[in-house]
Amino acid sequence: MHRIVVVDTETTGLSVKNGGRVIEIGAVAVENGQVVAELATLINTGAVINYGAFRVHGISQHMLTDKPTPENVWPGFVEFVGDSPLVAHNAPFDRAFVQYELHLLGMPYANPWHCTLQLCRRKLPRLFDHRLETVYRHLFGGLPEDVQRHRALDDARMAARVWMELGGVRG
Repeated sequence: MHRIVVVDTETTGLSVKNGGRVIEIGAVAVENGQVVAELATLINTGAVINYGAFRVHGISQHMLTDKPTPENVWPGFVEFVGDSPLVAHNAPFDRAFVQYELHLLGMPYANPWHCTLQLCRRKLPRLFDHRLETVYRHLFGGLPEDVQRHRALDDARMAARVWMELGGVRG
């Protein structure tokens, strides 16, 4: 059985170097080309959400008030992923944030990462841009009806479909 986990994060800012934290994680487990499990949660880190980040994902401080803290989320994420490779659209961004959060909890993490953005640039060089939304519309004719753009689980679901459609490492 081949398994990958497609991940997306929403954050308080654009960089861990500037104090950014993960405030939402979405993960989709794919086995043999089928989605078999999902994980999603908001995370109350206590960090202030940068206004620019808020404008992208719409997650407010108030939405995080009663949500689980990092130490209650990340161990479950690691268990969910197991030894599976991870996939993300613009993987260096998500990898930096995930590794930072795990580092803060003393949880080393060495799973390999793959990038749908790189795959899209290689397989679809003529697209005017390679944003997840653009690629998804190109491949599937439109976005899913109930999609919430720039929310972790919906973006992970879309990235999983793109990854499978373009023949990424099979999960």
